Amino acid sequence: MEKHTKYKFTVVIEKDENGYFAYCPELQGCYTQGNTYEEAVESIKDAITLHIEDRLASGEEIPRAESVSLTVVEV
Repeated sequence: MEKHTKYKFTVVIEKDENGYFAYCPELQGCYTQGNTYEEAVESIKDAITLHIEDRLASGEEIPRAESVSLTVVEV
């Protein structure tokens, strides 16, 4: 990955009884977990970096979200 290029992605981190689960909605299949919130954040950064490097090596475009919305609904 080019060192001067910076990318921003949405990351969702969820906590359950087993720890923290993190994923990036813009990058399908890019997810990880950690025992702590901080560990999950560092792990998803690594996963995103590897995902981007793989896309660039394959000549694929890097997706960018135009808008992200997070809400809670009651059903």
